Amino acid sequence: MYRFLLSRQWVILTLVAALLIPTMIRLGFWQMHRYEERTARNDLVARALGASPVPVESLTAPGRKITTRERYRTVTATGRFDTDREVVVRRRTDADDNIGYHVLTPFVLDDGSIMLVNRGWIPADGPSQTEFPEVPAPPRGEITVTGRLMPDETTEASGIKDLEGLPDRQIMLINSEQQAERLDARVLGGYVVLKTPEPKNDTPEPIGRPGNENAALNFAYAIQWWLFAAAVPVGWWFLVRREKHEREAAEEAEPAQAEPAAV
Repeated sequence: MYRFLLSRQWVILTLVAALLIPTMIRLGFWQMHRYEERTARNDLVARALGASPVPVESLTAPGRKITTRERYRTVTATGRFDTDREVVVRRRTDADDNIGYHVLTPFVLDDGSIMLVNRGWIPADGPSQTEFPEVPAPPRGEITVTGRLMPDETTEASGIKDLEGLPDRQIMLINSEQQAERLDARVLGGYVVLKTPEPKNDTPEPIGRPGNENAALNFAYAIQWWLFAAAVPVGWWFLVRREKHEREAAEEAEPAQAEPAAV
């Protein structure tokens, strides 16, 4: 009755179905793993952003790496901006994906150590990409700033190549070790994205809060893959039943066609 399943066509179809089922199940588990990762990251970011501000010295120090749990924590510091040693970070985009610079300004603390402050985004609309752009000045004198603590940028983590031979006072990555060498000073690990004081006329343009990753989409994909996996054997059985009925109908029709016509 089901001898047709031994045909070459049906053996291949059955093998493909047998391979698709575990593959789709694994893809579903992979998407569920991504869902759990993104959910955990969203929770971690939410806790960090909701935590009370703490002095920057309590979370970082010269040569120290910023951990995942310390990332996005709000920190405070008192000191003064050193615009004479300010640099800009190339190939950075604003909220509308316009290409420009991030403004990185050393912030000198009371003990002489330096905290790197990313003051925000400015457009790359100068006459030349090799000249230092016009950068709005920060407040003068001793002030207290707050911002979100961030880890050093690396090529491995960001995918940004650390190019050499750049114009003076232009960099590709925000990295405290590199800046410590350039400034010949004690630089706190990581850097801070400025929140307050807010710039006049929103220039440099403040960097927005980190957004939530769409974890629900991964959850939906996981369910989708598992539904596909369940549909494969159902579809296979439907095709088998249809083939069987078609063959039975063909066999029943053959005797009728073979009968001689009445004289």
